[in-house]
Amino acid sequence: MSSADLSAPGNDAVIDIRGLNTRFGAAVVHENVNLSVRRGEIFALVGASGCGKSTLLRETLVLQKPVAGSIRVFGHEVVGMNDADALPLRRRWGVMFERGALFSALTVKDNVGMVLREHTPLGPALIAEIAALKIALTGLPADAGAKYPSELSGGMRKRAALARAIALDPELLLLDEPTAGLDPLSASGIDELVRQMRDALGLTIMMVTHDLDLLWRAADRVAVLGDGHILGTGTMNELSGSTDPLIREYFYGPRGRAAREQAWKKK
Repeated sequence: MSSADLSAPGNDAVIDIRGLNTRFGAAVVHENVNLSVRRGEIFALVGASGCGKSTLLRETLVLQKPVAGSIRVFGHEVVGMNDADALPLRRRWGVMFERGALFSALTVKDNVGMVLREHTPLGPALIAEIAALKIALTGLPADAGAKYPSELSGGMRKRAALARAIALDPELLLLDEPTAGLDPLSASGIDELVRQMRDALGLTIMMVTHDLDLLWRAADRVAVLGDGHILGTGTMNELSGSTDPLIREYFYGPRGRAAREQAWKKK
């Protein structure tokens, strides 16, 4: 499948990006980037370090403004949107940042509950119940809620951050490097959790990652970003058969071949 296929908007697009251009001084980060994330899918954006993946995520979250182009989320143009106008949209999405961004002085339960206290009129007892439910949904043990982030393993901190991201029952979940820094066993657990979250909660998920195992195990569609452009998009099987030299370099390195072989063994 070509990048042109990805650029075609559809009525089921939760995120629709058109003609995106981003520059930092003379450095071109994005040039005429077009992509669309469909409702209910797990969509991944990949590419070499420094290619602009996380920048695109920040622009989608109204944390950074591109030089030109359009980013529509739930049908609303977010480029140039102020914080007050963005707030209703932010209540409809959840975000898990690369390092979790948990508050170190708060327990896991309070990290999750803080979102509910800020954005809902719910009382303390109900907030505590909902926080416990969200923590359980991510596979953490019941006693994890009373612990501080520093008392958790890397994989448990990722799950705690995910529990906070789903606190408001979002429609859209955005994940920035969800398996970064994890050992293979913990990363595999996150792979499974991402799929479970989509299926159980009916989420649309967009993730930025470099984890080839995660791509093979969880992603419905993948877009490859390189040299400021979308080089190609499709399923992992489609992209792994691409003749584009930059895409082949990404998918046919030693790690790429190993991830592909493992994925095929499980079929």
